[in-house]
Amino acid sequence: MNLKSSVIEIKGVGSEVAKKMSILGIETVEELIDLYPRRYDDYSEIQKISLIRPGIVTINATIKSSAGRYVKRGLHITEAVASDSTGSVRLVWFNQPYRSASLKTNEDYYISGEFGMSYQRLNILNPSVELVSNFPVNTARIVPIYRETKGLKSGQIRRALREVFPIISALPETLPKWLVEKERMLSRAEAIEQIHFPGNQQELITARRRLGFDEVFELTLAALINKLENSHGKSIIIPFEEKLAKDFVKHLPFILTDDQKRVIWQIYKDIQKQAPMNRLIEGDVGSGKTVVAVMASLMVVKKNFQVAFMAPTEILARQHADSIHALLKPLGMHEQIVLLVGGQKPAQKLEAKKRISSGDAKIIVGTHALIQNKVNMQKLGLVIIDEQHRFGVEQRKRLLAKAGHMPHVLSMTATPIPRSLALTLYGELDISVIESKPANRKDIITKIIPLVERHKIFDKLENELKSGRQAFVVCPLITITENNSIKSVEQVYDELSTGPFSHRKIGLLHGKLKSEAKDIIMQSFLNHKIDILVTTTVIEVGVDVPNATIMMIENPEKFGLAQLHQLRGRVGRSKHQSFCYLLLNDNLSPSHRLRLLERSTDGFKLAEYDLELRGPGAIYGQIQHGQLDLRVAKLSDTKLIAKARLAAQEFIDRHENLLIYQQLNERVQFNRSVTNLN
Repeated sequence: MNLKSSVIEIKGVGSEVAKKMSILGIETVEELIDLYPRRYDDYSEIQKISLIRPGIVTINATIKSSAGRYVKRGLHITEAVASDSTGSVRLVWFNQPYRSASLKTNEDYYISGEFGMSYQRLNILNPSVELVSNFPVNTARIVPIYRETKGLKSGQIRRALREVFPIISALPETLPKWLVEKERMLSRAEAIEQIHFPGNQQELITARRRLGFDEVFELTLAALINKLENSHGKSIIIPFEEKLAKDFVKHLPFILTDDQKRVIWQIYKDIQKQAPMNRLIEGDVGSGKTVVAVMASLMVVKKNFQVAFMAPTEILARQHADSIHALLKPLGMHEQIVLLVGGQKPAQKLEAKKRISSGDAKIIVGTHALIQNKVNMQKLGLVIIDEQHRFGVEQRKRLLAKAGHMPHVLSMTATPIPRSLALTLYGELDISVIESKPANRKDIITKIIPLVERHKIFDKLENELKSGRQAFVVCPLITITENNSIKSVEQVYDELSTGPFSHRKIGLLHGKLKSEAKDIIMQSFLNHKIDILVTTTVIEVGVDVPNATIMMIENPEKFGLAQLHQLRGRVGRSKHQSFCYLLLNDNLSPSHRLRLLERSTDGFKLAEYDLELRGPGAIYGQIQHGQLDLRVAKLSDTKLIAKARLAAQEFIDRHENLLIYQQLNERVQFNRSVTNLN
């Protein structure tokens, strides 16, 4: 038996168990070994019976007797008595009729379970029992708990892993010897042994450190190789035209912030080089990333090359087209913009594609469909990606085949990312940060509102509407459910339409609507044909309605902190004071994170808080970063991340041959593909 052997070859794993394992994606011994525990139950402290107290306990005792019987309504009870030198205790199992026959009297067992009062007696309920041995699997140790499926429990997985322990012990090293020694880490084999069967808490910590290091190292190495490969590519040199930049800035209806000036200069320096730019602009909501992107586009258009501006949704693509049109109109360059989205009529699409292929259209705005084969961009100089964060290796190859050179790539995100996380997730990108907001923007006033005070907020909303402003109401659900405490857009739409705002124009928007319907509703809201838009989180990113000054969020406890901040960012986009109201049910107290949101409008600080409070998945679950396999590493462990990043850079600097390390190479090649949007 070896790593590639089918799990059915493992002793105790029959065809039925193998079928259940396949549901979890486990077909081979290697995939079984790679199934890390979800959590652990600590049964490692073995006590004398006379000293046990209510709670989780483990004893080393002899079974003196056992018997099973059926009681009323088909309930089966197995009872046994276990004894050691200090006393005896009763063991009770419910609906395990096989249990009595499996227990051997006068044999020593490890017994782990919950000791407490049941049926007016102290018992250990439904304990795990295992004959005493040098390697217990289910008791008398820190017991791993795995992802399970119907008919397959953690105990079966543990037994299978115990059978392949010799294979685990012989696993080859995946890192260079110099690196393992330098970081004083366990071998790969020892780490995997201890992640599955730790002897104590320290062993578990040490194993996690090694395997977490591996994850960040593999991810960072993939990013560095991508970055190195990108730097060897050849793009077009875009010279800086000072007069054009000054003319553009002169016609802006606002003053650029120092951050915007710094970032645009970084971009201008990048595109003057032959190596393709690969830069990410990270800016909080409303920080003015779009105008920076347009300034980058100016130089490319001046050189007679094309710009592809890609947005994640048609709504945002249309908004970007309108914004860019307005910004370029004073320079007379607005006629060079074309929009290409799925919701257009066939004739409109055909006309757009003709303009693109002829080179007449210089700035092409649309969704990711822009880079498909049917769109012929022969002179593509710059790709701008809004809220997608990644541009994949395969996509680059496709564009290279189209354009004959590698375009410069500029990505933008409004999700503030703590620096440690950004460098790990986006290691292949150069990162620019815009922290300051335009001078005329006021901080959004955020308040937690209990149910009893909702009428006051409705009065405030009515006053804003009378002043010509508009409002969003965001709900976590689309349709009404049995849980009346969680609001749906349909329910709130009905309540507002027939209640306090029956005299107002109210719109309904959610993800199940067709693209064309969404666009019509959003356009109506933009054109102020709708006063209040009741919606789900489809408006979370990028939607720009400067006239909207009120954001009301139902059931804010159902959203993550970063998501709430993004929703709040849909208002506060003009000189008018804006408000965000978190509408809490009466039976709930404001959580710590809602209080944080109430106190701070700084997205970067909130992202740091969220990382500490809930972990990276909660913040970045919506970032399309592929299947990044961070199962052990904690992105809040900045020391581990820093060490792994430095090690990856040293690996590159030493000119190590990755092909020598087969498993490491496989992981790195996988990460190279998924650390980009494919």
